[in-house]
Amino acid sequence: MTKDKSVTRGVCLCGAVVFEIDGPLGSVVNCHCGQCRKMTGHFLASSDASHEHFRFIRDSSLKWYHASDIARRGFCGDCGSTLFWEQHGSGRIAIAAGSLENASDLSSEMHIFVADKGDYYELNDGLPQFEQDNEPADVTN
Repeated sequence: MTKDKSVTRGVCLCGAVVFEIDGPLGSVVNCHCGQCRKMTGHFLASSDASHEHFRFIRDSSLKWYHASDIARRGFCGDCGSTLFWEQHGSGRIAIAAGSLENASDLSSEMHIFVADKGDYYELNDGLPQFEQDNEPADVTN
C-alpha cells in the first residue's frame, strides 16, 4: 500500500531533525542486511519517497555515514535516531518508518536480505521474503 496525503511529517527522537514529504510514500520494506541490523539493532523498516517530494524543515544535527560505495545512511548526531538510507543517484530516499508521525496507513510489503537476518528471530508474518534484494527466498510462510 502506498500513502498519498498532502504532507507526511517525520522527526528524530530529540526533534533536531524534522522533515516533510508532500507526495506519495512507498510501502514499508523490512531490510535484514548486516548494515541495517547494525545501524538499528534489529532490522530497518522503511518507506521511501522521491527527492522532489522530500524536504528538510530542520537538519542541524543530521549526519551522513557513507556505508558503501553505493549508498549513505542518515542519522541524528544528537540522539542517534536512524532516519535514512539513500542510494547514490537513485532520486529516492528511504525513510525509517518509525520516524514518520502521521503514516498510520502504511503497511509492510516484504522482507529483503533475509539470508543475513539474525538467528534469534523468525519471520512468520506471511509477507514475501527475498534472500537478497530481489531473489525469492527458499522459505515456507
